[in-house]
Parts: sequence; C-alpha cells; structure tokens
Amino acid sequence: MPVFDFNNTPEGSKDPVCTYKVFYSNVSEASAENPILILDNRAAALKHHSSGIFTNPIRRTAFEFKNEDGMISADILQIDARFVSLLKWLGENHINVRLSGAVREDGYAVYKIREIAFGGGVKLSAEDGFLQFMIERLLASDAPSREIPDEDEEENGDSMKLTSIQSITDFMNCAGRTLPDHIRLWARRNLAVARSHEVSAEERRHAQRALSIMMNIQWKGNYFEAIDPEEARRILDEELYGMERVKQRIIETIIQINRTHTLPAYGLLLIGPAGTGKSQIAYAVARILKLPWTTLDMSSINDPEQLTGSSRIYANAKPGIIMEAFSMAGESNLVFIINELDKAAAGKGNGNPADVLLTLLDNLGFTDNYIECMIPTSGVYPIATANDRDQISAPLMSRFAVIEIPDYTPEEKKVIFSKYALPKVLKRIGMHEDECVLTPDGLDAVIELHRDTSGIRDLEQAAEHIAANALYQIEVNHVASVSFDAEMVKEVLGAGQA
Repeated sequence: MPVFDFNNTPEGSKDPVCTYKVFYSNVSEASAENPILILDNRAAALKHHSSGIFTNPIRRTAFEFKNEDGMISADILQIDARFVSLLKWLGENHINVRLSGAVREDGYAVYKIREIAFGGGVKLSAEDGFLQFMIERLLASDAPSREIPDEDEEENGDSMKLTSIQSITDFMNCAGRTLPDHIRLWARRNLAVARSHEVSAEERRHAQRALSIMMNIQWKGNYFEAIDPEEARRILDEELYGMERVKQRIIETIIQINRTHTLPAYGLLLIGPAGTGKSQIAYAVARILKLPWTTLDMSSINDPEQLTGSSRIYANAKPGIIMEAFSMAGESNLVFIINELDKAAAGKGNGNPADVLLTLLDNLGFTDNYIECMIPTSGVYPIATANDRDQISAPLMSRFAVIEIPDYTPEEKKVIFSKYALPKVLKRIGMHEDECVLTPDGLDAVIELHRDTSGIRDLEQAAEHIAANALYQIEVNHVASVSFDAEMVKEVLGAGQA
C-alpha cells in the first residue's frame, strides 16, 4: 500500500518533512477503533480532549497544543486518506480545533474534530457548522485512489468575501481526492470562472450555480455492500401481496449484487394495468437497496431539453430534470423511477426524449448541457413503469429486464382489501380494527362494485370511504363499532361514487 512516509530533509528545504502514513478506510462513522488520525503520544501529554492547531501536514506533520509544560507538538503518525486535504487546509489557515480521542498503545486515536474560536483565530468558512458538515461528508465518501497526489494540483485558499464562493472553495480544498478526478478538475475550472472579472456577471452566476449543484451531491463509488436476502424478502412481503414472480426477480437482483458488489447492467421495466402496484414495487426496491429515490414522469416530457438542460449561453439557462433529480437526491447513487415509459417517444419537433434516456440507461455517464460535466451513472438503478409495451421502442426495451404484471383476481382483491387496504387506513386515522368490520357478504359487495376496474387504487379509495363512515357513526351516534354488510357497503360506496 502506498504511504506518505518521507525521510527528514535538510533545514530550509522545500521538500516535505512527513512522519505520517496514509491508511484507506470506507467506514462511515469515526470511533476510537476507526479513527480519523493517530497522533504520537509517547509523552503521554494528550488526554481525552486537547485543543490546539495543526501545523501544515505537508511541511511538518504535527498537532501543536498547550498544557502545563507549555507548547507541545505531537507528530501525526497515521491519517485516513479522506482527511489529508482537510488537515492540510486546517493547518494552512491556523484553525483552532478541539480534538476528542482515546489513548491507545499505538498513539492518540482522534475520532472528533471541532472548531473553536479564541485568540482572534479565523473560522474555516463563513458558513456555520462547515467543519462538521465537511467531516460528515468525508466520512460518507469512498476512500480516494491509492496514489500520492501531485501537490502542484492543490488549490490555493480563496480571498473573496462572497460566502457561497468561500464555502465552495473551502469544500473543494477539504474534499481533495475524495471527489472524482474529472469532477474535481471541472470544479476548479468553474471556480476560476466564478471568480473572474474578465467574464460577464451572467457567466459568473451560472458557474457559481453549477458549482453549488455539483458540490452538494455526494459522489459515491459503484461498490455496494451485501444485502440480507431475508430482510429484502420481509420488506417485499410487507409492501406487496402476491407477485411471487416479481419478488423472485428482485431477490435474484439482490443475490447478484452480493456476488459482484455492483448494480446489475439492466434495470427493471414493470408493465401492467394502472393501479397494480408498479410504483410501490419501485419504492420497495429503493428501501431494500437503502438508496434515495427520484421519479421522472415521461408523460409530461415533450422536449429533450427538459431532460438535458439548456446551454449557459442563454440568460435563463437551467439544468435539466435528470440533473435536478441527482441534486434532489443529494448523491450519485439512487433508484431512478421512470413513470410511463410508454409516453417517452412523444416528442414535439425538437427530438425524441427517449433518445436521452438511452444515454442515462447505458451506465456510461450522463452529461447535462448546463452543468457541462459527465455525471457517473454506474450507481443508478432504473426502474420504469408502463401500461402499453407496444408503445416502447426496441432500443429502450433492450435496456431493461421486463416483468409483466397482470391484474389481480377477485380473490386476490379480497385479501388485499381486508388484510392490507382497510387495516392501513384504520391505523392511519387512529381506529381499532374491531371498530370497523366487514361481513363476508359486505366484502363480496366491495369487490363486485369494482369488478370492472383494474388495479387496487379504487379499492383503497373504497377503504377510505368505509373507514370514514364508521368513524362518523362512532363519534356522532356513539356506537362502539360498525359492521358493514352488503346493503350498507352499497349505500356508502354508492354515495361516495355519486
């Protein structure tokens, strides 16, 4: 494993005098067992809390603090690779910090760093809480590539007073190589534009907006931790009744992820009548994968530019819907739910929105016209829904594993209404199940009234009507419970449908 481990150099030399080694970690929470860094504590001067400043880890790798014996310097022995740039920035700006750590045999293991203000010291950023935000983002990041960075590429501090530019600059310096290389270089170019007085105010505004969007996205790698298939099955059974073939396909996907630690090459395309639970399946998958989810409704897209964004040459330029979805999710790994894929080919003269989707679905990266940077899509899991497969082009169809979802049978609808839909409504409005009861012929009447409707949405609305009527009778007529037979069901639902 490559490490930063340099020999001492002559006095006055510009070469680094480093004592630390870099270790690579992907833990998301720092602790005494998984620290941010380890300091030399052979003098036993470091206790649980210590306050001081980092000296520049590139010139002298130390933490200086004061105790009863005066100023003491403790060498940095090891650093989590994700925090190298942050410590360098803290040292360059002489930020006063308070460390929390544990004394171990190999040194003082630091697991918390807090900013403190005293003695006229400067703050890391104009934004309150920036240091804690930065540490949380770094802990959530993947370890950078195992190579010694070229220090000539490091960004210098920013002297501008604009808070947003200052914060973006601080973030870029502290994040270092936890950002993907191409995004880091893109950000530096855009930061130069945002600072420049040789471009128009409009160009500076667009560059600053693009930077704000990109730096607020957590850029994840494409490595996925193993998922418990039994827990996945429990979630599916909790969310979906029946659909054994769909559940098996999802469990197959989970097993594949556990073997490769990457997402499958193909997403899911769920085709079936309206109201059969296609979107609910997508939400269940997002819950299983522990990923944020975002939706894209293709029925409202009639111009590819809505997806790809507009060029910054226009004053009213803005990112496209796909880029905004990444921004709303806050990270690059997400479940992308594409509703009504069969409406994707309905462009109006300026191209076909479906062609844009092909780029997103190929997992080769997506480029927004406004952002002008390739967005990695290897961590995007697409799940599309559609009613009519004949309206979907062959190229789009080939990007998915297709699952046909048939409508529910009357017997399945009975179970869904009595075991899922009605209990869910009762729980939501604070009623006990014995306060609202359906007789067998009452249940038959509910299903008969909805025999010509597909899916279960109408059944869910029926459950709302029946529960509301029961609650009314309990509160107004002061009865303990209400039992609905066929005649009462027809009366309540007939009034509700009128």
